[in-house]
Amino acid sequence: MTSLSLPYRATATEACAWLAQQTGTPWSLARLLEQGGLPYVWLDYSEAWAELFHDGVTRYAAPVVFIGDKEHLASGVGDVWLRLTRDSGNIAIELKAPGLRVPLDGLHFQERDLLRLLKELQHPQPEEAEADKAPVALPSALKGLGREQILTAFAGVGKVDLDKGMAGGVGIFGDDGARVRKNSRGGKNSHLWHPVTLAFGLHDVHRVPMAHLKKAFATQPLLREWKADWLESLRLLGE
Repeated sequence: MTSLSLPYRATATEACAWLAQQTGTPWSLARLLEQGGLPYVWLDYSEAWAELFHDGVTRYAAPVVFIGDKEHLASGVGDVWLRLTRDSGNIAIELKAPGLRVPLDGLHFQERDLLRLLKELQHPQPEEAEADKAPVALPSALKGLGREQILTAFAGVGKVDLDKGMAGGVGIFGDDGARVRKNSRGGKNSHLWHPVTLAFGLHDVHRVPMAHLKKAFATQPLLREWKADWLESLRLLGE
């Protein structure tokens, strides 16, 4: 079998094919994201996205760091949806709604990141516990909390009428946003909501203090399942 070379900037298909050959196991974009692969979208300067470019920068690799954008990729859709990223100065920034959408072939992984990932897979740290070495799957796109659970989990975080905002099933980030789906029970208040996406929407759109949201994830039992994803999103965004 011919050995596959790893491009400096690999598409998702090239990255998965190379990892499959190196590890002897099948790879998909979803698995690559679960294992910590960091995708980028290469952008040429335009007035529409000028806030991403510092003076003198004409081409920039915008990282896909927001967990909601990663879930969009992992779901198997045919495009990249960038709503939160870092600018060329490494500052977290929210793009103007509805965000930037580009074809999936515009997604790339950097050679150094893939080599580091392969090294970690082939030479795991011996002191790590088995539970720590296991990949943490992205939350399912069909998973969330119901209306009453959300109201309980985020009670008192800010001066936003969360009950009214969820009543019509309207997404925080536009489109469906934090709304995931209708649950199996049906009914008027049957929508499920993704608490991490909802929390960032409350902060970025409704100016709910980040400290209040951090306290909710630290203390609310209903949010325990999403705490790791919340902390990872905060780390990636430098919060």
